[in-house]
Amino acid sequence: MSGRISAPNLASLFREAGDRWGDKPAFSSRRPDGTFYSVSYRAWRDRALALAEALIALGVGDLDHVAILSDNRFEWILADAAILFCGAADVPRAADITPAEISYILGHADVGVVFVENANVLAKVVPLLPGLPGIRHLIVMDPLWSGSLSGSPSSNDDRTLRLADLEERGARLRQRGSRLAEDRISGVLPDDLFTIIYTSGTTGTPKGVQLTHAAMASQVRNLHFDLSPSDRSLSILPVWHSFERVFEVISIAAGLETCYTSLRHLGEDLKTVRPTIMASAPRLWEGLYQRVISGVQKAPPLRRGLFRVARFTAHAVRTARSFFAGQELDFMGRSIIATALLALRHAVSWLILIIPFLLLDRIVLSKLRAAVGGRLRGTISGGGALPPHVDAFFNDIGIPVLEGYGLTESCPVLAVRTWERLVIGTVGPAFPETEIRIVDPSGGQILYPDPSRRDLGRGLRGEIHAKGPQIMKGYYKDPEATARVLRDGWLATGDLGVITFNDCLKIVGRCKETIVLLGGENVEPLPIESKLLESPLIDQCMVVGQDRKHLGVLIVPSIGGFAAAGIAAANAAELSTRSEARELIQSEIRRLVCAASGFKPFERIVVLELIGKPFEVGEELTQTFKLRRHVITEKYALKVAAMFGS
Repeated sequence: MSGRISAPNLASLFREAGDRWGDKPAFSSRRPDGTFYSVSYRAWRDRALALAEALIALGVGDLDHVAILSDNRFEWILADAAILFCGAADVPRAADITPAEISYILGHADVGVVFVENANVLAKVVPLLPGLPGIRHLIVMDPLWSGSLSGSPSSNDDRTLRLADLEERGARLRQRGSRLAEDRISGVLPDDLFTIIYTSGTTGTPKGVQLTHAAMASQVRNLHFDLSPSDRSLSILPVWHSFERVFEVISIAAGLETCYTSLRHLGEDLKTVRPTIMASAPRLWEGLYQRVISGVQKAPPLRRGLFRVARFTAHAVRTARSFFAGQELDFMGRSIIATALLALRHAVSWLILIIPFLLLDRIVLSKLRAAVGGRLRGTISGGGALPPHVDAFFNDIGIPVLEGYGLTESCPVLAVRTWERLVIGTVGPAFPETEIRIVDPSGGQILYPDPSRRDLGRGLRGEIHAKGPQIMKGYYKDPEATARVLRDGWLATGDLGVITFNDCLKIVGRCKETIVLLGGENVEPLPIESKLLESPLIDQCMVVGQDRKHLGVLIVPSIGGFAAAGIAAANAAELSTRSEARELIQSEIRRLVCAASGFKPFERIVVLELIGKPFEVGEELTQTFKLRRHVITEKYALKVAAMFGS
């Protein structure tokens, strides 16, 4: 995209951003009173260069591994840039990391220097130091840190330093003419690592994904979104995760202003910041959707009626536009006659409804867009599957949701929707320079692309394999795990997908998540869970049934949804004990998961159990809100057993 910085490595890109974007706001942080203060691109670059000089003086070498244990804040991106300016690679994790994870990751990754966010994270690390002899220095990022640990012995030794003090030390070195950081930047090679990200994952011991500068450079040059310095982004996802990370790097390349927020302040900050673009996770949009529907249910009859008509006309008009733009989901490939009949139907629909839609869009839907600031041109949703009804709703009302797909192992983007290729129900076309093939997970046969078939194998389901410049170098110090997923440059994703007849990728499940019933039927839980989440009474759910005769589901009931239905409760625990709540949810399950919705008889939900505590990040959910199925299965093993009468 014109105007975007292109560089062979991230260190060069970050340094050039200071020159290209100068005094333009780069990163904005929230004050306690809700206002934001900004740091310019030039100031960020210069501070990072100073910090890099100090790190080099501390002994950080090129190709070293430096950990960052912190949540989103300006100091994160400051430390990250400084590490890259040293020619080193970062090893990032969030502040909620457990002591056991800290001990494993820092030891396994051969880390010598650790940035910690604050006293709380420092208190986790200090007791582990005797078992981590390689750690030479701890650097506290919080400028308010007093120099001691609350409730713990003082950590004031020469290994524990303040980031602000290091900045000052580095600034003095640069004033005296030191330019070691620039020398390191010029020596960074495309195949050098910029990060090792240990997967939080849904199963097993974390694995260190090695990503190179060349991999990230390919993401920057290939992300085909029209971004410019006039855009503003709101950062909500964990920056250590590859999805938010690549979005921030692309924002830097394009000169955007990135504003940091949190889930607690998201609603308020959307109106204050008024972003034009943002990266997001499905859970955020599910929550906003539920709030909108709950508010409508409580509204007077006239407002409810206007909303329903507005939503109907918006859906019809958007669907017609999508059809004529070639953006309607096509699984089967249509005949000329079927296409002509659909064209006639959509043309009539558009002609009849366009004027009512335009009026209701101004009266009703514009107010919904105002709730997210009123300027949002689009959001890139990743890190999990977006429920189809939520996807359609926001695209209908004029908030484009550009769903993407990828893995940490692919840095991460493999496919993504764009404004020009916005096919709802898919994750868009393959990323430029990326090859996608669909493989039979049992026999290894390539189903797509199959030159022997006229349709090349479109519409056939199998495991997604990907190849391209963004694929990881491998798992750090784990050649066996690397060999299991990476062969001849092809990454076996473990996800099941289909290439549609308009050449977009649709995710249909996960190989390891497939439930095999006692009768041998294979069931993908994701489509069932997505359908169940259409109910305002269901907040979260997970389908179970491995080696059982039929399926069951664990459900976290929605307090707001039940309140709107006339059943008030203080919390989910209270709802889980009430028989009327169970009966209503049973009715919803029968309504949603049925033959009319396209589900086979063995995909029906036969038994259910209500859960009294929502699934939470760090426990039952990953940082990107994916279900940690093995954790949930273990935690609720007794409930699952009782559900099936065993």
